[in-house]
Amino acid sequence: MSRFSFTLAFVLGLAVAGCDRGAPEPAQESTASIAPTAEIDTGEAGTPMPTADVADPDGRVLNFGDLRGSPVLLNLWATWCAPCVKEMPLLDSLASEYDGRLRVLTVSQDMQGAEKVRPFFAQGGFARLEPWMDPENNLGFAIGGGVMPTTVLYDAEGKEVWRVQGEFDWSGEEARAAIDAAIAG
Repeated sequence: MSRFSFTLAFVLGLAVAGCDRGAPEPAQESTASIAPTAEIDTGEAGTPMPTADVADPDGRVLNFGDLRGSPVLLNLWATWCAPCVKEMPLLDSLASEYDGRLRVLTVSQDMQGAEKVRPFFAQGGFARLEPWMDPENNLGFAIGGGVMPTTVLYDAEGKEVWRVQGEFDWSGEEARAAIDAAIAG
């Protein structure tokens, strides 16, 4: 094929491809008013809670092995993650509502650690949530998924019951029913 024929074929191909286009699609609506789309997933049920340590801004360490004996709702979040930030007050309310029956742990994946987490918690004024951090993302890698936020419910024996990857309405009936069913059994 000559260079001219190749160029002509290439240009005609572009023209034909361009003719196949319809009208441009309308811009997507803002997600501010759209309900969260994350779903409860039981695909990893039975997986043991990772053995990991997290720390608070003052250097106090929490070992996940010490959490057995009580159900735990573990939320991986970051200050730069808009859905994560939106969930924090809902998780704080959830922690208050289930006080004594469920431990709600929020663990920041911010690489800057206390530099970001301390002011976020000071501004948020959370009643029940504690500022745990995992700046090296060891916990995030152990749990897997790579989506922020990721929330995993573990039973009292430290086994995964279900998880949610992405934004979820922790104030809704679906969340309450799923938690109640898991901690009652």
